[in-house]
Amino acid sequence: MRISVCDVCSDFYKVLRLGLIGGLSLLAINAMGAYPDKPIKLVVGFPPGGPTDMTARIIAPKLGELLKQSVFIENKAGAGGNVAAQVVANSPPDGYTFLVNSAAFAVNPALYGAAAGYSPEKNFVPVVFVSTQANVISVNESVPVKTLAELKEYSAKNKLSYSSPGYGTTPHLTCENVFRLQWKQDINHIPYKGAGPASMAVVGGETPIACTAVAGVYQFSKQGKVRILAISSEKRSPNLPDVPTLIELGYPQIKDYTWSAMMAPIKTPNDIVLKMNQAVNTVLQMPDVREQMDRAGLVVMGGNLQQTNEYMGEEVTRWSAIVKALGAKVE
Repeated sequence: MRISVCDVCSDFYKVLRLGLIGGLSLLAINAMGAYPDKPIKLVVGFPPGGPTDMTARIIAPKLGELLKQSVFIENKAGAGGNVAAQVVANSPPDGYTFLVNSAAFAVNPALYGAAAGYSPEKNFVPVVFVSTQANVISVNESVPVKTLAELKEYSAKNKLSYSSPGYGTTPHLTCENVFRLQWKQDINHIPYKGAGPASMAVVGGETPIACTAVAGVYQFSKQGKVRILAISSEKRSPNLPDVPTLIELGYPQIKDYTWSAMMAPIKTPNDIVLKMNQAVNTVLQMPDVREQMDRAGLVVMGGNLQQTNEYMGEEVTRWSAIVKALGAKVE
């Protein structure tokens, strides 16, 4: 079965347009009342070191300065982001607990079914998309391949495994598409609790292959510890100009991205959701924040509440279709 991601996804440039809304004035943000009057918690669905955690840690200090309250991170890793989603879904909808999760948030209800423990539509209010990046296929420096075609030939003759940030993460689905559907090969999937551990697995040689988002292995590739063979973006990344896209390599249907977004528990007051949306958008326009994002291999997103809601709906629909086409299921 061949999966056609393009049939079920919106053009990625719609995502990029969300980041072009411009900064908002502090006056508009501060005019919305006394909120917040105590520290705000960002619950991150993955451990430190991965792109979702990086994204949250880049924006948290600036949000704290802007809102004049402490904004702190709590990592709740497990089940591809499900643990954190369940924690936030059951938190008071008072504006003091937010979820920062990856695109797995849109994937997991289709992949896990009721075991995901939440519904994107019934349990959450989308606040803002913060960052995005493509997925990459990389290998440990000792693996004797230089290209994806060479990896295909090598894996056909050797029993290999690959690490991912977890079941249902978009890197996992990208590589299942390439390895299982396109190549018809059974490369063993070893899920880790986040991109940080998955990246360290390939660096340390626990797995010869890793499927992560760009930020997971970007610095390691610059250090020569891993070799990135392909990227799932529509065009080559400016940060990785020598890495071919999967489209270039003969997989035109694979255009996959991993985003990080902020969500609030359902029934969080609209004025609080709006204030946080505006605050994050303001932070995302700060030059030092954009520089940190770029250095980590992340692309800034942003967008107003209408854009955020529309894109989240599209992503839930898109990834549900991909999971169905892959025949993926976690029992």
